[in-house]
Amino acid sequence: MDAPRPQLGDIENAASRLAGYAVRTPLLESPLLNQQLGGRLLIKPECLQLTGSFKFRGAFNRISQLTPDQLKKGVIAFSSGNHAQGVAAAAHIKGTQAVIVMPEDAPRIKIDNTRAWGAEVVTYDRHGDDREAVAAAIQEERGLVLVPPYDDPDIIAGQGTVGLEIADDCDEQNLAPDAVVVCCGGGGLSAGSAIALSQRFGDCALHTAEPEGWDDTAQSLACGARVEIEEASASICDALMAPTPGKQTFAINRELYTSGVTVTEQEVIDAMATALAIFKIVVEPGGAVALASALSGHVPVEGRTVVAIISGGNVDPELFTQLLSRAS
Repeated sequence: MDAPRPQLGDIENAASRLAGYAVRTPLLESPLLNQQLGGRLLIKPECLQLTGSFKFRGAFNRISQLTPDQLKKGVIAFSSGNHAQGVAAAAHIKGTQAVIVMPEDAPRIKIDNTRAWGAEVVTYDRHGDDREAVAAAIQEERGLVLVPPYDDPDIIAGQGTVGLEIADDCDEQNLAPDAVVVCCGGGGLSAGSAIALSQRFGDCALHTAEPEGWDDTAQSLACGARVEIEEASASICDALMAPTPGKQTFAINRELYTSGVTVTEQEVIDAMATALAIFKIVVEPGGAVALASALSGHVPVEGRTVVAIISGGNVDPELFTQLLSRAS
């Protein structure tokens, strides 16, 4: 039986659980940038979130609903880094142990920060091992509770608080966005945010954004069925390297999204540079794809009001410096 689809009430309940724990990130805009674009571009900087990405929201919403017996056993997750840190932080706050299965080539900052929250990190070969199989073996051996990265109603509802906050802040400013662009990997953030946004802004166009070569959601939306990327090149957007959309998340995204857009590596780098220069924030490559789609015109801003979600800021300083040196 398929899991029940999260509703707006589930997202509102998640917001109540997160109150006092998650950062309520603001909507930011720059008059100078708006002038250059000929419209209004607002960004939702989840790079300022606890653990540096939106992933804390879903992880905390899931873990905060575990029973005392489940918390006593501990949790396990598999992640390239941002979900890892979210689960580690949520587990620490709720007083339970976390085991995180991470690729051995994950950014060092993500591995180090996951351990800093007290989690046990188990690494695997991204190109030769199956991370879900590695996690499943540990889960069975130790009796841990799995916290999925995106295909879970509680995770989706938690991530949906990003969209809920956007809707609330737009209402406060008497804004009705013409479009919202969401970074998309497995689809948890896009699915949850779409549920909240579509309830409040029925005429708002919703777009997923992905890096070139890893546009499984864009392809899936275009054909109406889940597509799997079989031969993908390496990407600087390590947070968005899911080869196929989640089953639950795509069922929502297929219904609510207008289209998926794809950005080039250079457009991602230029967006990272703009985020630093204009908004004074550090954005990781995967976190910059939605902003890149707006700055590059894939989602037009001229004469419109567009919101772009920046999903994370966990990037190794050396890589960040190297990439910025390649900005246009």
